[in-house]
Amino acid sequence: MITSPSTVPATEPSADLKHAGLYFNRELSWLEFNRRVLHEAQDRRTPLLERLKFLAIFAGNLDEFFQVRVAGLRRQVDVGYSERTADGLTPDEQLRSIAEIARGMVADQYRCLLGEVVPELAQAGVHLLLDFEEATEEDRAHLKAYFQRNVFPVLTPLAVDPAHPFPYISNLSISIAVFLRGVDGEERFARVKVPKILPRWVALPGTHRYLPLEQLIGAHLESLFPGVEILGWHSFRITRNTDLQIDHDEAEDLLSLIQEEVRNRRFAEVSRVEVGAGTPTALRQLLLAEFNASQDEGIDLTLGDVYEIPGLLDCSDLMSLATLDLPELRDPPFLPATPARLASGRSVFDVIREGDLLLHHPYDSFQTSVERFLQQATDDPDVLAIKLTLYRTGGDSSIARLLAHAAERGKQVAVLIELQARFDEESNIIWAQRLEDVGVHVSYGVSGLKTHTKIMLVVRREGDEIRRYVHIGTGNYNPRTARLYTDFGLFSSDPALGEDLTDLFNELTGFGVTERFRKLLVAPRTMRGRFVEMIRRESAHARAGRPARILAKMNALVDQEMIQELYEASQAGVQVQLIIRGICCLRPDVPGVSDNIRVISIVGRFLEHSRAFWFHNGGADEVYIGSADWMPRNLDRRVEAVVPIEDPHHRRVMRDLLELMWEDNRQAWDLLTDGTYRQRLPPSPQEERATHRRLLEAST
Repeated sequence: MITSPSTVPATEPSADLKHAGLYFNRELSWLEFNRRVLHEAQDRRTPLLERLKFLAIFAGNLDEFFQVRVAGLRRQVDVGYSERTADGLTPDEQLRSIAEIARGMVADQYRCLLGEVVPELAQAGVHLLLDFEEATEEDRAHLKAYFQRNVFPVLTPLAVDPAHPFPYISNLSISIAVFLRGVDGEERFARVKVPKILPRWVALPGTHRYLPLEQLIGAHLESLFPGVEILGWHSFRITRNTDLQIDHDEAEDLLSLIQEEVRNRRFAEVSRVEVGAGTPTALRQLLLAEFNASQDEGIDLTLGDVYEIPGLLDCSDLMSLATLDLPELRDPPFLPATPARLASGRSVFDVIREGDLLLHHPYDSFQTSVERFLQQATDDPDVLAIKLTLYRTGGDSSIARLLAHAAERGKQVAVLIELQARFDEESNIIWAQRLEDVGVHVSYGVSGLKTHTKIMLVVRREGDEIRRYVHIGTGNYNPRTARLYTDFGLFSSDPALGEDLTDLFNELTGFGVTERFRKLLVAPRTMRGRFVEMIRRESAHARAGRPARILAKMNALVDQEMIQELYEASQAGVQVQLIIRGICCLRPDVPGVSDNIRVISIVGRFLEHSRAFWFHNGGADEVYIGSADWMPRNLDRRVEAVVPIEDPHHRRVMRDLLELMWEDNRQAWDLLTDGTYRQRLPPSPQEERATHRRLLEAST
């Protein structure tokens, strides 16, 4: 439950719409989203290796949460910041609630892993030996040889004594704390890092049998400390603050500044300490004392910041096992379809000139649509210029390579790379430098604003004319995530959109300020105001007795102003249906305030990443897709763009897609007034309506 301490206000239409009781806490709502991810692992309808995958995703999500959100709250507490959020909680109160909820969820995670998934995998022929003591004599002989040959040469034991200070501990790495007794009888402490460069899972003799690397190292510590009595060992792991603190007013060279910040954050303050079950209190206190001593921010870690893990540390590494080639234990494979209009093999430019093309990934192939478009633009001698925004390049980016090839072939190529894309900073820096080396015009956007919009512009000579082709989407230009995330995209040769994107790119790379855009809604300039206008227009229709409805899909709803507008629309009689994957700070179904608002979340095989906004508008419906959620950062602190879907057929397709998602009774969860989510269940297996499965079936 994520209710705030405040009570829900009076239910008259004149109720104070800023009342804390009308809002859920942002951080606690995110935890509830991660609980829904965990449920996919707990759900026995999910294939076994997919359950393992969701356990890994849950763990990775929680790591990021502690690296950024919890670390940020700790900083606020440290500097004495005590302002309450819209739901009425101080930073300290949020941290206390987070700790209580997160501990319970971690306990559920390990009950699922150790009590259900690991035993059931063993029955299916996949054996995870989480303790070296489970290894047979044959296993041990094999493991000893593997250790001596592949692991021992890589390890570096680090003693801690007056001559050897406590070593640097890297973020999210697993360490082994070793207690020793020397020949002088003195007890000593040493640390061995479990190297990330080696595979986490060591294969054992037989088929699909694995041991965690730290268990192998722990069983062979005598090789690292010969002649010394080993009293015991325990594994631990720390989480550091990874949020970049950039002062754009003082940033003369943004690239160099972010490079320095990325290097510096390796030494950032610690926000969480994880220890294995049974770790002695003395070791916990030693770790806390050392991490507190090494922190410059004054943040004081306590035993309350130590999380005891009743099993395997770092479950995100289960992902490598979840991809085992065992089809019977995984979701059925699928092959993304080539959109029908592109399947003929004709030029993508010819197809787009005939009319807009709407895409829905991963059901529509990213490779045969977006990548093919860029490949043809690279190869076509009539293409003069290519402009594109890159938010998450990925380590091995085919998109970035195509852009480099286009520049090498003499085309004007301009790329806006967002250096501050969280957890992708290093990859983006590397690609920025590579692209500049081959002549690409690389820009880093507008000072003080992240560039999150997903846009591409291709300028082509056609006879005596110049024509502009555009792609505007909801997802990153990243082929890997395009197979895992659901996203919408629009191809168009509409001259007005071409002019809009030209102006927007010029603004991102130069110093101009566009007075108005013809069709695009662009944040932080016009988007908020236009969305508010469309919500109020629905309210006016409702007050006039006409049907009024809003059906919107996004990743998060946090912005207080937008929530208040939706409350007022509900009070006017507008039917508001929200499909929100993650954070939702709006409290639905409050009598007199939000009794016309319903919220669902869809969690399943794919990460729901698409954003779409449908307004009934008295029967002349308007539909938009784009990169922005309704959060303050998207509407006020990022460059975002959403585009209207103007083709009547495409508008119907978008409405039907949203309606199909709303009817889901397998992957959908209803948000209740008290902040809990209740999963929808089909009346019978034959009546199951699962969004992802239905769309996969429709695409084949």
